[in-house]
Amino acid sequence: MLKKIFLIVLMLLALTAIWHADLLLYAARQGAGQFLLIWNARPVKEVVADPSVPDSVKQKLMLVDEIRQFAINSLGLKDTRSYRKLYDQQGREVLWVVTACKPFELVEKRWRFPIVGEVPYKGFFNPAHAEAEKHKLEAEGWDVSVRNPGGWSTLGWFEDPLLSSMLFRSEGDLASLIIHEMVHATLYVKDSADLNENLASFIGDRGAEFFLNWKYGKHSDELRQYREEDMEYRKLSDHMLRGYDLLDSLYKGMEGFSDEQKVTLKRKVIRNIISATDTLKLKWLRSPAKTYSDSLPNNTYFMNFKRYQSRQDNFEKEWQSRFRGDLQLYITYLKEKYPSP
Repeated sequence: MLKKIFLIVLMLLALTAIWHADLLLYAARQGAGQFLLIWNARPVKEVVADPSVPDSVKQKLMLVDEIRQFAINSLGLKDTRSYRKLYDQQGREVLWVVTACKPFELVEKRWRFPIVGEVPYKGFFNPAHAEAEKHKLEAEGWDVSVRNPGGWSTLGWFEDPLLSSMLFRSEGDLASLIIHEMVHATLYVKDSADLNENLASFIGDRGAEFFLNWKYGKHSDELRQYREEDMEYRKLSDHMLRGYDLLDSLYKGMEGFSDEQKVTLKRKVIRNIISATDTLKLKWLRSPAKTYSDSLPNNTYFMNFKRYQSRQDNFEKEWQSRFRGDLQLYITYLKEKYPSP
């Protein structure tokens, strides 16, 4: 009897492994990629003590430590011991993120993983694997994009290293990124990527402003520049979110149209949305009209703005009306509302 039960269990495990073979392979690749980055990263203290490292790099690394401590002590974010090591990319990208959306409907592709639940993106440490996923999704009829993110979070499960490319950011942009990723390790709602990313963006942006005011003062050039950049990005985001609504209305009115007609109308509307960004007169940001002068973005571009920026006004109103601009108090409330991962 025991032998029979043992064989049945083995068979069930084998069937489970076969059924989830793609997921297991993906998890193994991700684990290996994360391990290699951590293994080859140097402790920040060691880098700062290295006489061969330029002072400009050391200053940015010390700034990151200040940002971390400010986020922990003054904002109440969780200390996961991340960003205490530096991975030298040597000018190369290390992570590629694939996103997908239906071509004539603003519905994103979602992948389901243990613990984190459903997410609308899939990361790869190997560009060939990202391209393979892209081609597979395109063959299934999805709009697809592959991008290199500025950073990522393992929700506190691993000690995420700093990437050397992060150090080229301005003080405010770097603070926003670090705090954004620390929010993910502090607050996480399963199956709610839009909420998680919008919330991390809001706290990251406002937290960066508080940090710069604390470090440099309310009349500093660093704070002034960050506020200008932030206002400019909000202006761009608002424009793209209006574009999202325009595309949504277009797609809902396309019933009965041929695919050729749909493609023509879609391209025309996207071209108009992108071209109109020139009227925003952006100073700090590169104009999307120039970025996409040769080829237009697809639906994933607009879904990205929705995922990261569509709830900012709601958070702003709640923060100001209920917590009178006290960001630490607001984060305390949010930690109680959304349990830590």
